[in-house]
Formats: sequence, C-alpha cells, structure tokens
Amino acid sequence: MRVETVWREEDGARLASTVWRAGPGHRMIASAMLGGGIGPARWVLNAQVAGGYSRTDPVVHLKELAGSYGLDGPGVGMLTAASVSRTMRRDDEGVSVSATVGLRVPTWAASPAGTPDPELAPVRLDGASPPAWTPGTVNIVVAVPVPLSDAALVNAVVTVTEAKTQALLEAGYPCTGTASDAVCVAAAAGGGASEPFAGPRSMWGSRIARTVHAAVHAGALDYTSHLQTRTPNLKRPG
Repeated sequence: MRVETVWREEDGARLASTVWRAGPGHRMIASAMLGGGIGPARWVLNAQVAGGYSRTDPVVHLKELAGSYGLDGPGVGMLTAASVSRTMRRDDEGVSVSATVGLRVPTWAASPAGTPDPELAPVRLDGASPPAWTPGTVNIVVAVPVPLSDAALVNAVVTVTEAKTQALLEAGYPCTGTASDAVCVAAAAGGGASEPFAGPRSMWGSRIARTVHAAVHAGALDYTSHLQTRTPNLKRPG
C-alpha cells in the first residue's frame, strides 16, 4: 500500500490528507461516509479537517477533495480532525496498515444511555491554561494481497476493531475507540478462491490483527507524546 501525503489550505489552516491510489483489482469493505459498504474501489482518501468543522455535506466535501487530487471512479473517503501528517504505517507478512489516531474523546462502546463521553481532560497539573485542542478519530486502512469472501471481509472488520481496542488499552487509554472511528479493508480481487475467514487466529486475520495493533499502539503513544510536548504535566484519563 503506497500512501502519499498531500496538503491543502482550508478555513485558514494547512491540512493534510493521505491518498492511496490502489488502482483496479480491489474489493473493499468500509464504514466510511463516502464509498461505504462492500464493493470494488480504486482509491482511499483520509482527509484531515479543522477542529471546528461545520460543513453539513461531508460526502460532497469528500467528493470535492477526491476530484482535486485526481481520484476518479469508485473509492472510499474518510474525514478526521486527527493530525493526518502523523499517520502511522505498519506492515506484516503482506498486510499493510495506515492509521490516524486521535483520542480527545476516548469512548466505551457500551455505556449507560444518555451518558456523555468524557473528553480527555484539558487540564495541566501546574494550573496553567491548556491549549485549544481539536477532536480526534481513529481511522484505519488495511490492505490484504489475497481475495477475501464477503464473510471474511466482515470478519476482518471485527478483527481490526478487536486489535485496535487491545492497542488502545495497552497504550493506557481506557476505551474501545472513539465514537467516530472508521475502517476500510481492501482485498485483492480475483486470482483464485477467496479466503473464507479473517478472524484473529486465521492466517490472514492474525496478520491483520498484528499489523493493526502495531500501527494503532504506535499512534496512541505518539498522540500522548505530542500532547505532552505541547502541554507539560498533562493529566490523562484513567
């Protein structure tokens, strides 16, 4: 997966996006706003937006951005306020992963109804005023060089989510992710029988799990380090 980082000026900010020009020959499953579901896709775009993002037409926005980067045909588009220039990339025995990790509002998937998600408290132990922070999202793109059946693609999303949660917990974040996380798994199309499974103990599922874990864990530690650099004595939840 050859991912490139591109930049744009928008709303007075310089924002990064990652673009994977996968080309033909891929089937993807995605929870993204643009290109979500299961089907053929030629590219994946993960675009950073400003923290105060207020557009009510994100799909239109993603299509505009895709056009500006020369992306045509079917593709997958995701948005995040996390720092896309700090994207983590990892590889393991043929599986490639690209992940952006933003954790301002770490969230438990199952919480009591009506309970707001606690923000990563913008508190300095020395009493000084914290900086203005932007929200975050964990967006994950996975590339697998073999065909996966529809069931295996769904299975792969479960494996990605489990590995992401394990990585966040091990990095010290008491959460299963954030409420706006997105995932895209791309598999080769054609070329033989499809793999029927992608659970964490199948051959390709275990590779997916290890690679996602490595990328998200590194991203979570980098997120903490970056915030502590900007905000010494940062108090993290948990």
